[in-house]
Amino acid sequence: MRVLLVEDDELFGSGLKAGLGQRGFAVDWVRDGVAAERELLTRQYEAAVLDLGLPRQDGMAVLRAARAADVATPILVLTARDAVQARITALDCGADDYLVKPVDLGELAARLRALTRRAHGVSVARLTLSAISLDPATRQVWRGEQLVELSPREFELLRVFMLNADRVLTRERLEQHLYNWGSEVSSNALEVHVHNLRKKLGAELIETVRGVGYVARK
Repeated sequence: MRVLLVEDDELFGSGLKAGLGQRGFAVDWVRDGVAAERELLTRQYEAAVLDLGLPRQDGMAVLRAARAADVATPILVLTARDAVQARITALDCGADDYLVKPVDLGELAARLRALTRRAHGVSVARLTLSAISLDPATRQVWRGEQLVELSPREFELLRVFMLNADRVLTRERLEQHLYNWGSEVSSNALEVHVHNLRKKLGAELIETVRGVGYVARK
C-alpha cells in the first residue's frame, strides 16, 4: 500500500516511515504543507497521514485544498492538537480519521487498512477472490486451505488485484502501488511478480490485457 506521510518532525517522521515500512507500506515522506498539497494533487496514493502543524502551509489548508480539488485519497490526520473543536473542524473539512500523537504503530496501520477497505467498498477485513483468501493484518494468503508464502511485493500486488477485481489495471498504476520514491524498478519487475503469483496461485488468476495491463477476474 503506497501512503503519503506528511510530518515535519524528523525523528517522529523517520520512526513512522520505518515502522509503516516494516508493516508492508510503501511510504513517501514530505515535510511541509506546500509539498503535501502538491503530492496529493498530482500523485495517486491509497491513503495519506497528515500532520496539522506544518511549515509553509498548515495541514488544515492542505486538507481543504485537496477536497476542493476532488482528491478522493483517504486522509488520516495525525496531530498533537487534541481539542475537540480541532477534531470537528478536520472531519468537517474532509478528514476520514483523526488520531492524536503519540500513536501506536499497530493502530495506525490498522486504521490505514480500514480506510483503504472503505475506499474500495469492502467491509470485511479478509479479502477473497475465487479460492484465494488474503488477510492484510497478518499478511497471510491461502489457496483453499493451503497457506501460500509470498514475497512482500507479491503480497502487495495480489492485494491490489483483489481490491480491484474485474478492473483492468495499467502497468504504471500497479508500479505506483508497489514502489515508493527512490526505488529502482527493473523493466521486467512487474512481469516477474505477476508470473510468480500465477505460479503460486493459479495461472487463471490474473489475465493479461495486451497493450494495457492486467486484470484479476472474479
